[in-house]
Amino acid sequence: MGAYDRDGRVGKNDSQRKGSDTVTATWWILVSSGILVGIGASFTGLGGGFLMVPLLLFYGFSAQRAVGTSFLAILVISISALVAHNKLANVDYRAGLLLGIGGIVGAQIGARLVEHVSTAHFKKIFAAILVALAVYLFFKK
Repeated sequence: MGAYDRDGRVGKNDSQRKGSDTVTATWWILVSSGILVGIGASFTGLGGGFLMVPLLLFYGFSAQRAVGTSFLAILVISISALVAHNKLANVDYRAGLLLGIGGIVGAQIGARLVEHVSTAHFKKIFAAILVALAVYLFFKK
């Protein structure tokens, strides 16, 4: 799937013709996608990356740019979801902060690792993780 041009049609945009992997999509496609990811992330607690990264890959992003862009979107979505879940008293701040501290270290390692993986290999690794997670959740009692 190619990137969207200024009119929302699929095709190469000016930045892609220059060799960049930057994708231009109409704002409503990205906002609509964000709404769907926000619902999925807030409902499942999976952070939205499991939805956002494949979506960005579909829009033509490289694996590295999809992951990085996903984290920015997830930051915004997570803050909103935290506010909503806090109002419902569904937040364990101690456990969340301890997980977050460990996540800081893991995020630094992961960001450096993904730089050494091609987009084609990344898609396979990501798909395998999603399938394994789905199988685990499906058969878990």
